[in-house]
Amino acid sequence: METPTQLPFIIYAESTPNPATMKFVANKYLLQAEGATAEYKSAADTADAPLPARLFQFPFVKGVFVTANFITVTKSDVVLWDDIILELREFIRDYLNKGGAVINNLPEQKVHTDSSFKETTSVFTEHTAPQSETEHKIVEVLEQYVRPAVESDGGLITFRSFENGTVTVQLKGSCSGCPSSTVTLKSGIEALLRRMVPGVKEVVAESL
Repeated sequence: METPTQLPFIIYAESTPNPATMKFVANKYLLQAEGATAEYKSAADTADAPLPARLFQFPFVKGVFVTANFITVTKSDVVLWDDIILELREFIRDYLNKGGAVINNLPEQKVHTDSSFKETTSVFTEHTAPQSETEHKIVEVLEQYVRPAVESDGGLITFRSFENGTVTVQLKGSCSGCPSSTVTLKSGIEALLRRMVPGVKEVVAESL
């Protein structure tokens, strides 16, 4: 019986709303765990992440965000994407096709847990565990209406807390430091949550 040929990795680049970041999308999964993500702000954080560590060897790379099937790379202002995008795309493709590991151990997520509220599911990966029906609804709205759009732009949004009418979220990947993220947060996400979740008055981003 003939062994099926394994499809090679194909990588293509997509621009994001953040001019400092580019999204490199793969035709196969990079991380197998459901909902897994990893963000690296410097080479010092990449001891268990071989691919991000290699990417930081490029002098213009300032940040790396990895999720199911794409990598978002943040560059410094000293270079233009036109000068480096082909080099990065080919490097990632060749590295993966040679069998290089992406991440050996995911970085520990600082996620609050509370056993007093039991109703959680796998979709809440990386969100702070909801402690009330209102927080549960907030996470559901973020997952269903917000996260897909944010991920399509190479970023990630996660719920952190809800207190006195204010929802605090964390932005990663292309959303972190994006000039348009404040507008999106206020005119889009805040308006949506205020309309769909009673008691929500404001949405703010957690400082990283």
